[in-house]
Amino acid sequence: MTENQQSIVNRIEEKYKAIDQNPNVHLEGLVYAKTMNYWDYIMPDALLALQIQRTTEPDEMVFVMYHQINELLFKMILWEINQVSNCEVVNAPFFTEKLRRISRYFDMLASSFDIMGDGMEKDQYMNFRNTLTPASGFQSAQYRFIEFSSTELINLIDYRFRATIDRNTPFENAFEHLYWQAAGKDHTTGKKNTMLVLFEERYKTEFLLKMEKYNTTNMWTKFKQLPEDVKNDAELINAMRHYDYTVNVKWVMAHYHAAGKYLGEADATGGSDWRKYMHPKYQRRIFFSELWSKDELENWGTNV
Repeated sequence: MTENQQSIVNRIEEKYKAIDQNPNVHLEGLVYAKTMNYWDYIMPDALLALQIQRTTEPDEMVFVMYHQINELLFKMILWEINQVSNCEVVNAPFFTEKLRRISRYFDMLASSFDIMGDGMEKDQYMNFRNTLTPASGFQSAQYRFIEFSSTELINLIDYRFRATIDRNTPFENAFEHLYWQAAGKDHTTGKKNTMLVLFEERYKTEFLLKMEKYNTTNMWTKFKQLPEDVKNDAELINAMRHYDYTVNVKWVMAHYHAAGKYLGEADATGGSDWRKYMHPKYQRRIFFSELWSKDELENWGTNV
């Protein structure tokens, strides 16, 4: 046995002894292990079996696959955010690198709307969209997780109710006043539409758990816990600002323009007034408001 081989065996023994396992058993198991193939590891057969159309319109497949790609990217974003959230001691280089990764994913999402915006015939879309009611992209749970994990809950509360919400407010009450609740409620009666009711039936319990989990571990709170010299790091601040703008203006507006091309004055499939719900100048969602100037805040989303 060469010196390198012996070193590998020693490390294997150390690894399994550390968890009270017999190294010889695991080494023998390698004798019977299958050869790893791309299709075993990535599982494309399973992945490619998940695209199921509800109509005969060919361009519906574009719509389905595009949204599934979004969900995969959301998962990648949450994977990076949670590494910051779960890290006890965060330094500037680590924080900055994670933000850059997250922003690259959202940059990709923002630029990818051309796939849907230019990749479907309008007539086909208007035909198959009615079969989707009351489903809506609004019902992406992962996107809500990204919001909860990015900023303090108060920054996700509808502006009309922020004065009545604080850290002592029960999560159940705060949930009812999240900015996106307005997109699923009758403004006169407060009654929730079917889209919102079904969304909450499926995910509300999980949302409340995530709200509590990220209450003290979200990206903004983590940033504020950093030493002053780290918080003043120019690269880190730029990365924070880039992420905030990319998520809450750039990506939202790309979505907004794509929807406008197909919907015109029509309501979204979920029944919401999507123009007011989506546009950042109405939505006023800002993750890291203290990193923006007064003028930037006053003109948020108005110059796009």
